[in-house]
Amino acid sequence: MEYNEARAIIEALIFASPSPISAKRIGEITGLDSKTVQSMVKDVQDKYRRDDSGIQIVFVAGGYEMATKPQFADYVSCLNIEVRQSLSRPALETLAIIAYRQPVTKPELETIRGVRVDSVLNTLMERCLVRVSGRKKAPGRPALYCTTSTFLRWFGLASLDELPPLTEDSDSLLGILSRSQ
Repeated sequence: MEYNEARAIIEALIFASPSPISAKRIGEITGLDSKTVQSMVKDVQDKYRRDDSGIQIVFVAGGYEMATKPQFADYVSCLNIEVRQSLSRPALETLAIIAYRQPVTKPELETIRGVRVDSVLNTLMERCLVRVSGRKKAPGRPALYCTTSTFLRWFGLASLDELPPLTEDSDSLLGILSRSQ
């Protein structure tokens, strides 16, 4: 397959994929190695930058997806697109604890937060931001909670490694998560 055709196929796969698509998956479909796929994606990203396009290809949650550029958010928001609801401060606090301490049990969350987390945890699970990842080998075998790829997409993270370092200032992560909503 010729270079321009391969690049166009990769662009089409990223556009059509309902969730971020990895270089490995693109390679499986096209028969190209991951390094070549990554190079071609970079070429498409550069083309969008050169052409002052309104869209871009971003790397989130371990894969590539198409997105509008942030500077056009006011215009895009005029469309009747389902807008994700923002999270409450208790939900953000609980989500931050899960993100940094995962896997974590509900009793552990309640000990850290000092309040019950049933409702907040249900909200986070309904929005697919957290999931049960297993059971702790402890009395009662409590569920272990961790974040999901939806969490990564919501906050524009390629992986959990991109979480900001924890500091003494507990509001630092809350501020980052609040701005990312």
